[in-house]
Amino acid sequence: MSATSVTPLRREPDPISVFWFIPTHGDGSYLGSERQQRPAEFPYFKQIAQAVDQLGYEGVLLPTGQSCEDSWITATGLATVTERLKYLVALRPGVVSPAFAARQTAALDRLSNGRLLLNVVVGGNPVELAGDGVFLPHDERYAQAHEFLTIWRRLLSGETLDFDGRYYRVEGGRIDFPPVQAPHPPLWFGGSSDAGQEIAAEHTDTYLTWGEPVAGVAEKIERARAKAAARGRRLRFGIRLHFIVRETEDEAWAAADRLISRVSDAQIEAAQARFSQQMDSVGQARMVALHGGRRDRLVVGPNLWAGVGLVRTGAGTALVGTPEQVAARLREYQAVGIDTVIGSGYPHLEEAYRVAELLFPVLGVEGRRSRLHAAVANEFTVGRHGAGPAQAAS
Repeated sequence: MSATSVTPLRREPDPISVFWFIPTHGDGSYLGSERQQRPAEFPYFKQIAQAVDQLGYEGVLLPTGQSCEDSWITATGLATVTERLKYLVALRPGVVSPAFAARQTAALDRLSNGRLLLNVVVGGNPVELAGDGVFLPHDERYAQAHEFLTIWRRLLSGETLDFDGRYYRVEGGRIDFPPVQAPHPPLWFGGSSDAGQEIAAEHTDTYLTWGEPVAGVAEKIERARAKAAARGRRLRFGIRLHFIVRETEDEAWAAADRLISRVSDAQIEAAQARFSQQMDSVGQARMVALHGGRRDRLVVGPNLWAGVGLVRTGAGTALVGTPEQVAARLREYQAVGIDTVIGSGYPHLEEAYRVAELLFPVLGVEGRRSRLHAAVANEFTVGRHGAGPAQAAS
């Protein structure tokens, strides 16, 4: 060993991109109760969007479905009152034509100055899909989505297109006003079935999963990654989670208990029956299997709590704990491939502040408010020890 040795530099973890959620189906302090509920109104969505834009979140997810305000129109309105925020908006094959969707995409991407992201939604509740005129069985919906995305991508890439497939026929299709992002806004996708992962591997840029235990997420990522590699493509990976972050662990778990304190056993039984009888989503089945509708099985991993999924479809798990505990769990997901987290919390306005103020500093996410604070502090220091603010800026 040489007389002088060099201590290796400790590598800082890569940053995690953090998005938030716009509750276009309504919001509140309790699940399963009308008490302290906030209606799904645009002024409230605007409050949340402007807050998370200021706080430094990268973007927001807008949900879709019969119980939600339309995500495209809502995102259009919010894009005009925010500066940096990106909008992850549902693109639903089978509900509209691919050419019409391509024109909508280009228009919103231009209006938002390149802040549009598309969340491809193929699955869901067959009862709800029937209300939208979609009657195809599970795997056939994905076959239709393949044709839809093929047409959509080629049109937005600038082609004049003729296409004759099983589900769509296009003659002389074109887009006269292109999007800002070339060749098109990025496509995101969440789906746990093999048919869904084939779509992700073929067409999309970021593959999303709901918040399962780390081992389950790792297995899902490896399957999707292998399917993409077989096509010469690479995917990025994101996770959809709720957050209950507090200064102490006891406070966090008390907040989790409070969130479902007004949920009755009858509500849980009815919700679980609806999930199993009406839905053909593999991802939803995996969410239900975590807890089986039982209150005594809600802790499904370290700091991972499945209480939200007792009565809510889709993302049903939350990370619960101190900022340090939640950051540690997110680093575990990052280690298996996750680089983006889409968070939410009840109610969404207040919890957006909690996450930014408590979790961002521990996670190493430099929110916009922290950058503004540093700039103001630096200006104040310079002003006291030399030139004043006006001179320092000149």
